[in-house]
Amino acid sequence: MAAFSFTVPFTRIAVGAFSPLFIGAGRAVVAAVLAAGALALTGQRLPTGRQWARLAVVAGGVVAGFPLLTSYALTTSPASHGAVVIALLPAATAVLAVVRGRERPPVSFWVTAGLGALAAVGFASVQGGGFGRLHWSDALLFGAVLAAAIGYAEGGLLSRELGSWQTVSWALVLSAPLMLVLTAVSAVRHPPVGTPVEWAAFAYLSVVSMFLGFFAWYRGLAIGPMARVSQVQLVQPVLTISWAAWLLGEELTWPTVLGGLVVVVCAGTAVRRRVSTKDEPVLVGPRAAA
Repeated sequence: MAAFSFTVPFTRIAVGAFSPLFIGAGRAVVAAVLAAGALALTGQRLPTGRQWARLAVVAGGVVAGFPLLTSYALTTSPASHGAVVIALLPAATAVLAVVRGRERPPVSFWVTAGLGALAAVGFASVQGGGFGRLHWSDALLFGAVLAAAIGYAEGGLLSRELGSWQTVSWALVLSAPLMLVLTAVSAVRHPPVGTPVEWAAFAYLSVVSMFLGFFAWYRGLAIGPMARVSQVQLVQPVLTISWAAWLLGEELTWPTVLGGLVVVVCAGTAVRRRVSTKDEPVLVGPRAAA
């Protein structure tokens, strides 16, 4: 989460120079090159047919969906605002883990998860000028949360079969052709020209946010239980808002602090309701060390 907490502020820095399409797709291309090299050097076996289909789900969520949606959203939305909306991610990940695992959590789980969603929508509405006045960037951020939750839940399960870094690496390789085309189109339309700081932000998004950060994250989700591990995400919005104030000079307003606190509390409560009723089995065997 420490690695991922810089993603939103650095994306906000990068969109000052590069197009959102270049940031969202280009970082996946750079990460795919690193992933292909790692897979080749270690002689990993190819996934099976069904695993490729599941890798496509992971790629759609965390390689394409989340990076592209947040890049476009942060062209207008402050990083701190985005961090509060993305604070829904722990609850969303827990919900997808429940759905994917075909479990039946108590009503209290759904109530608290729903309250968290309402709190995030209410926060976005208030900052947008009043209730019911959501900006298009808010819709993109909510879409990014859903995309990431799907990619996290499926990737966590798949990591138990392929290994943690192998899962994100194969997902990156699978999406590389499409991401390469999108990057090329973006570069032709808007040639990427930026300062060293903006290129450094793009490099971080490519190497850490898109690749190395998932080594530890998918490893943790694979060990599980996923709902319990997802609680770690509750630290992310707090760190992100802090980095936004430090790196971008964004003001820490009371609505932002209060909104973040409410969403984090609701998300944490939902996750704990889920964990207290039924834990998932802990991974054992050779893939536990992957």
